[in-house]
Parts: sequence; C-alpha cells; structure tokens
Amino acid sequence: MVLTSPAPRRLSAHRHPLNYRLHSVSCLGHEAHLSLCSFEFYRGNATGVCKGGMPAVVGCVPGPLFATGSAQKKKRRPQQVQKRLRLKGGARPGEGRVEVLRNNEWGTVCDDRWNLVSAGVVCRELGFGSAKEALTGARMGQGMGPIHMNEVQCAGSEKSLWSCPHKNITKEGCKHSEDAGVRCNIPSMGYENTIRIVGGRTAFEGRVEVKHAGRWGTVCSTGWSTTEAMVACRQLGLGYAMHAVTETWYWDASNVTEMVLSGVKCTGQEMTLSHCRHHDTVTCQKTGTRFAAGVICSETASDLLLHAPLVQETAYIEDRPLHMLYCAAEENCLSSSARQANWPYGHRRLLRFSSQIHNNGRADFRPKAGRHSWVWHECHGHYHSMDIFTHYDLLTPNGTKVAEGHKASFCLEDTECQEGGRCSREGLVERGLCSESPAVFPWAHSRQAHQAVLTSTPCHERDATVPPLP
Repeated sequence: MVLTSPAPRRLSAHRHPLNYRLHSVSCLGHEAHLSLCSFEFYRGNATGVCKGGMPAVVGCVPGPLFATGSAQKKKRRPQQVQKRLRLKGGARPGEGRVEVLRNNEWGTVCDDRWNLVSAGVVCRELGFGSAKEALTGARMGQGMGPIHMNEVQCAGSEKSLWSCPHKNITKEGCKHSEDAGVRCNIPSMGYENTIRIVGGRTAFEGRVEVKHAGRWGTVCSTGWSTTEAMVACRQLGLGYAMHAVTETWYWDASNVTEMVLSGVKCTGQEMTLSHCRHHDTVTCQKTGTRFAAGVICSETASDLLLHAPLVQETAYIEDRPLHMLYCAAEENCLSSSARQANWPYGHRRLLRFSSQIHNNGRADFRPKAGRHSWVWHECHGHYHSMDIFTHYDLLTPNGTKVAEGHKASFCLEDTECQEGGRCSREGLVERGLCSESPAVFPWAHSRQAHQAVLTSTPCHERDATVPPLP
C-alpha cells in the first residue's frame, strides 16, 4: 500500500519494484487499524502476484487543526461554536483527557469499557487519524466538574462520540481518577523540520530558529509571549511552554543566524509559527542576538482553575473603616484612589469573597522567582513570592468593568497545618496541603498526587469604591 499526501501525485510503478504483502483486504469501516480487517498474506514463492490489479493508493486529508490559509480559518470559525468534544491535559497534539459538552457544561468520560474503537471515534471527530491508544485511569490528568458519560461502547462507524451507546453517570459510579483519554495518530506534516532551538543547556530550551522563505534565522522577541512559545514548543514536539524568553544573551551565540521573522502573534491553537500572524518583512527595533526569542519547554505543566461557584456563594459587600485597612493598603489590595483618602478617617466599600484554586494539570505549580527575591511584608508577617497570582475584575451585567483587583501569592514561613503539612520559605511541601490554612501557598501540587487546593482569606477583597473605568 502506498500513502500519498493531500496533493495529487501519480503513482509510477516503474520507478521501483513493487513488493506486495497483502491481498483481498476487506474492512467494515469501524476497525481501529488495518490489521484488524480481514486479509490474506502473499507467500514468498507466489506467482502471478496481484493479477489484473495495481497497488492500493489512498489520499489523506488533514483535519481542521492542520489546515492552512485564511479560507480554511474562515471555515473553522463556525465549527468552533458547535464543538462538543475536546482534549485537555495532553502535552502534544492529538492526545489528552476526553471532555464532552452537555447543557453548556464541559465534563469528562468514565473509563469503564473504554477501548480503542471508542478512542478512534474521538480521534476522527477531532480531525486526527486513527487512535493510537485508549488511555484509562486519568493518565492525562483528572478533570473537574461532572462526568457526563460512562460505559461508552462505540461500533466504530459513528461520526460523533455522542452517537455511541453510553450510560449516564452517577456520583457513586465513577470518579475523576477514572477519566478516559486518547492518543491519536496525527498526519505527518513535517512541521518539526522548519523549527529548531539552539544554544540552550538542555534539549528543552534554547533560542528559536525557523526556516522562513528557504533560510534559517531567529525570531524577533518584541511581543513574544507564552502564547507564541506554546506554539513553538508544540511545533518542536516538546510539550508545553514553561517560559517565553525575550532576552537570550546567556545562551551560546557562536552560530547565530540573521533574523527572519518578526511581529509573530498567535492565538495559541496553531500547529506551527508560520500559521500565526507575522510581518511580511522583518521589522524589529531590537535586532541584536540578545533580543532573539527563545523558549523553555516541558513535557508536563500545571493547570490552575478557579472554583467560580465558591466566589459567587461567598461574595458580600462590607464597609470597613480606613484605620482597619493599613495592612490591606500595604499589600496593595486597595484601589489607587485610596491613596488620596483622609487616613485614618473615613471608610472603603469592599467586595469580599473566599476562593479556591485547583491545580488540574500534571505538574506542580511554583513561583518563577527564587526565594532570594521574595518580598517580606511586615504587616501580615509573610513573604510575597509573586506580585500578581490572580486577576479579578468586577463587571456590570452588560460587561462594563467597574473595578479591578489582583491577588498576590504568599507563604507564611513555618506555618503548621492541621494535617501536618508545612509551608517553608523554599516553598516546598513536606507532606500535604492544608485547605484550612489562611495562607495562599506559592505552589499547588498536581491532582495526580494530591487533591490540592489554594485557599486564602487575607486580601481577598476588591475595593469597590472606585468609579467606573473608562
């Protein structure tokens, strides 16, 4: 069998001798692999092989993720609105935890009776090839929210996973530790041959170089962010982007090439940097080697998710005297207009709430800054490991922003927890996390190891005294 690319090509039998292995191949259409179809082998001494026939030829069409061009992008937009299936938690294209949409709420699939046939339906529905693996036991991380489907039993010919026979889940019937996942076979598009990273200390980091218009060169780091770095790491086959590096002077520059790409702006879903918007001609204010874009990739990553219902359930308005808000001001929790207030007289109107943030990924979350750069805040007696951990915006029903705030992460040195957990200056956990601790920890363990939650009470208040923003 000869597989062709989407571009039409003629099969030239005289170019090389043909060696037939199979004949009389008969598939029903639902098989996960060709080897599962009925067929017969040719014997080594067979004569008159494939009389009256010719080599089988197929043409494969890539799915929407692999399509290029503005016309294809326009076609994809209406499909995204109707999407009822997605993969989450996978480091590479075509793999992840299976999630389905029901009643406008995403949920997972239980792995009871989950097999390669059902996984194949998922892969085809998403525009990939056949299924390589049907994953069980939450190998792509545990999801959150409802579990929508259980005991999925596809015949293999279904166009949608929802068309497969399945059972609705009960709380006792399945847990997120049984979330199903897939690994799909994906088209070989050769994207990895047009990008490389050089100069790094490991194979997962380095200065990004791309092949553009037939020549290799660096990428301008102006506007280079985690979104663009995610696309670069995906194209390299190295998983997630841990850091988007905008200054690469500390990496080896002995073989640096010219800059060939600038103005790169990605949505994050692209399979290659060439699919992102970029300048037609290189326009970069800082063209030196030092300012070439770089990446640090990782096969695993954290995935933080706010427990929104808890915020809604616990939110309330409180008027608090200014003399009770010195610590809040020192923590930069109040709006900028509070600086002009007549301290310590008067009051501020605060929106207060509780918060839980789950790490849904397959790696621990830790602050980027080392403990040597953490800032000590005397008022509450703790170190800030991140200036901004969470953004909060206060919106009107029509979407107008009327107030905004942020949450810093901090660690109380040697804070004892009820379960025996311990928060140290280094940000290391010794046993478990304490969900009742008033401290916001600067890390969160992945749910693979713990049911880890970040909780806090200090500074979880938004100063609602400010006028509407323009």
